[in-house]
Amino acid sequence: MSQRPVRILTGITTSGTPHLGNYVGAIRPAIAASRAPGTESFYFLADLHSLIKAQDPARTQRSTLEIAAAWLACGLDPDRVWFYRQSDIPEITELTWYLTCVAAKGILNRAHAYKAAVDRNRAEGEDDDAGVTAGLFMYPVLMAADILVFNADRVPVGRDQVQHIEMARDFAQRFNHIYGEHFVLPEAVIDANVATLPGLDGRKMSKSYGNTIPLFAPQAELRRLVFSIVTDSRAPGEPKDTEGSALFQLYQAFASEAEAGEMRAAFAGGIAWGDAKQAVFERIDCELAPLRERYQALIADPAAIEARLREGAAKLREKYAIPLLRKVRHAVGLRPLQTALEAERQDRAAARPPLPVFKQYRESDGRFHFKLVQGDRLLLQGVGFDSPREAGQVIARLKSGGAAELRHVADVGVHLGETLIGHLAEGVAVEEIVEALSRLVEEA
Repeated sequence: MSQRPVRILTGITTSGTPHLGNYVGAIRPAIAASRAPGTESFYFLADLHSLIKAQDPARTQRSTLEIAAAWLACGLDPDRVWFYRQSDIPEITELTWYLTCVAAKGILNRAHAYKAAVDRNRAEGEDDDAGVTAGLFMYPVLMAADILVFNADRVPVGRDQVQHIEMARDFAQRFNHIYGEHFVLPEAVIDANVATLPGLDGRKMSKSYGNTIPLFAPQAELRRLVFSIVTDSRAPGEPKDTEGSALFQLYQAFASEAEAGEMRAAFAGGIAWGDAKQAVFERIDCELAPLRERYQALIADPAAIEARLREGAAKLREKYAIPLLRKVRHAVGLRPLQTALEAERQDRAAARPPLPVFKQYRESDGRFHFKLVQGDRLLLQGVGFDSPREAGQVIARLKSGGAAELRHVADVGVHLGETLIGHLAEGVAVEEIVEALSRLVEEA
């Protein structure tokens, strides 16, 4: 594993329309990271995850298209990274079940999202699990499968998602302990410098607050939304604070250090809110205008995006997912039935000593001898016979079941019926000879 590139996996939930907060906090830094040397990046549209909350089929489809187009328009290069749709990799859902069978329910009980739902129900006097779906409860297992199916090393997440990476590590460890080493233990990567943009009302930009600015809003709408950002009542000429100013934070997220410094000075000098908003609009639009143009071209050709996603998934399945799941199925015992007998034979062969062998030869006295050996160990040394035919007849009789006729007289030797045929080697019991001959009969 140490010889391969570091695998970094990012999931993108397909719910809603991308906004400026998504771009600054996730899309832009992730695309920059995808160009780092020595890494192999995986970006997927988490459409299966979206079904936990969104149950509007048309909206799910539209959101998947919009988010895929947004990432491509912002510079994600499918020729350099893996870009795919979660639902196009059936091995993910199959692996989810195998992990479910080793995942401890007690751990899932402690998942933040599930606990929050339970706490809400208790506060409202409802049953603990009222309105809680199995999808919400099993969300961490599906997320673990997303990561483990490609043995990702690092997963960039927000602090609220660290628990899910810890769960993925736990499920992987449990599986490895039971079935052998198959999964790398992933690590959560938290970027303390990830920007959190304020929304139109000053709170964190979030779809749940309804205060977002769509990433690819038309120029006129972008301007209208920027001009609707809440500011205080300080008049032109009065110094204004940058600390806590949603307007300044938006500008800073898109500006260079030098530009941000100039705007800070303008705030201190009493810039009019209208002028500040115009500057913010122009700075954002300057960066987004070419991206918006690419986005519009992409969104107008959904078949091309569909082809890209399917191509990425097909290649990824062939290279990683299918081979891994083949090994996992074998590990848990989901194997072709005919291989069971072969495996048993191999186990028996590995556990049992080598098959005994008769060897014939002629001594310098002119007589014909034989011996029975097992590996390097001598079991039985035959006496001399007048002809090779006589020696061969004795061997044939022993091979065909003559063990039942063996007679052992310690002072004289080993007899076959009334005929003396040889002597036990030192330290060998007659029972060993019987067992060796029985093996020969069994093999025959």
